[in-house]
Amino acid sequence: MNDRKKIRAWLLYDWANSAFATTMMAAVLPIFYSDVAASTLNNPQLATSYWGFTQTIAMLLVALFAPILGAIADESGSKMVFLRISTYIGVLASAAFVLVGNGDYILASVLFIFGSIGFSGGNAFYDSLLPDLVEPKRRDHISSKGYMYGYIGGGVLLVLNLLMIENHKMFGIEKLTGTYLSFVSVAIWWFVFSIPIFRNIKQQGSLKGHSIGYYTAVGFRRVTNTFKKILIYPELVKFLIAFWLFNDGISTIITMATVYGKEIGIDTTALITALVITQFVGIPCTFLFGKIADRLGSKASLYISLSIYVVIVGLGYFMTTAAHFYALAFMVGLVQGGSQSIARSIFSRLIPAGRSAEFFGFLTVSSKFSSILGPFVFSVVGLALGSSRFGILSLVVFFLGGIYMLTKVNLAKGETEAKQEQV
Repeated sequence: MNDRKKIRAWLLYDWANSAFATTMMAAVLPIFYSDVAASTLNNPQLATSYWGFTQTIAMLLVALFAPILGAIADESGSKMVFLRISTYIGVLASAAFVLVGNGDYILASVLFIFGSIGFSGGNAFYDSLLPDLVEPKRRDHISSKGYMYGYIGGGVLLVLNLLMIENHKMFGIEKLTGTYLSFVSVAIWWFVFSIPIFRNIKQQGSLKGHSIGYYTAVGFRRVTNTFKKILIYPELVKFLIAFWLFNDGISTIITMATVYGKEIGIDTTALITALVITQFVGIPCTFLFGKIADRLGSKASLYISLSIYVVIVGLGYFMTTAAHFYALAFMVGLVQGGSQSIARSIFSRLIPAGRSAEFFGFLTVSSKFSSILGPFVFSVVGLALGSSRFGILSLVVFFLGGIYMLTKVNLAKGETEAKQEQV
């Protein structure tokens, strides 16, 4: 089961697709969308709204398609087929941004939606391979290592791209050319470093013998049954509630931090620098949390990370300077990858082995829908009380609620339930 070559290939995929997360989702593309793709709108607020609508559409499509594809992949034993397809969609969408010019915000939105589908869909199939490759006792460590690889890969390419854009004259190119090259670099990086997983991990089944229509029908039927089947696993249900809560808090911090920082007067350079800090602090700390989980247990390590998040949102209320933002970015880097990797590992131990892609697909769907609530609460509280400081403070409810629900989860019992109810 523990084929080192296969595990290394699995780890390297996180290195590969994290380029999309950092360059396309977080740093370069949002600025390009506003300054270039939506430049003809002559209204920054309208450009921001269109970008928000783009994110919403992408999230909804991922939420709708991920569990269906996951169920099909489980039924056909073709996780690798769908991982490959998802990767190619994301790679091609990233490269196609070189076609986006001034005023092409619709094209940019469509390409980002496809890229997000490729990225998120690929992650669902990628995550579902973990139970196939690693026995339960080593999953915390390997899962954390995967996130560490992602931090390194995404961070290295982000730094290279920012250097190319901000110091474009040194490379003998225009700034916009540097931006276009950064999009191409994401496509190349993602494709090249995905080759090992495609070569070393082979699909267990084949689409031959049945039509795509058959697998689609089976997929829809299984997705419908997934909601009923999850109730068979009480500990999994409790963990899912905990996950929805604290993951919503984490997601909201990721999506709202830049907007919040701008509102209180922190400049763009400082915001990007903070992102780089989070990325590189996360490299060793994600790995460290894997070690902590090995020694103290999964729940204990998750308690630690979520408690630090409670401190982060508390301090965020008082933040006033770029130095404060850097400090909080450092703290987020300490726990972001660790909390996500340990949560992924726990989830993999609470689900029946035969439906890993389907259940990870459900996790993708449910987390996408639940993540709508955090930004909504943040915005409503900020508007009602006249300051986004109260919005950031309101996120403490998600972390404390997640911690409380986590105390109700019996991991040993949950693992037993998953093994007894193989489907």
